[in-house]
Amino acid sequence: MKELKIETEAGASGVRIFRLAGPLTLGSIFEFQDLARSDANSAVVIDLSGVPYMDSAGLGAVLGIMASCQRTQRGFGITGATDRIQTLFAVAGVAGLIPAFASVELAERQLSSAASA
Repeated sequence: MKELKIETEAGASGVRIFRLAGPLTLGSIFEFQDLARSDANSAVVIDLSGVPYMDSAGLGAVLGIMASCQRTQRGFGITGATDRIQTLFAVAGVAGLIPAFASVELAERQLSSAASA
């Protein structure tokens, strides 16, 4: 089983960027969730371009982080979702609910300008 690699970085605007590489599944979500919850002050961008697939637990983790950001009025977005992951979003009925951006840079720009508005 491939393991999930997680890189975190703070964008120039204070947005927290999570770059994931590997499958986002029940076996790999816990460290990701802990990292995402460790800072409840920043907008969050999740780069999924290195994630070949995700299961329902992975989807639940992404939705949970999104809900946490919404509750605390922080920006949230994803980038790089593969066709396979977009299909999962569509089948689960959440495709239109998750803010998706064409690039990490675009997401960061949008979320930082929304925070300062």
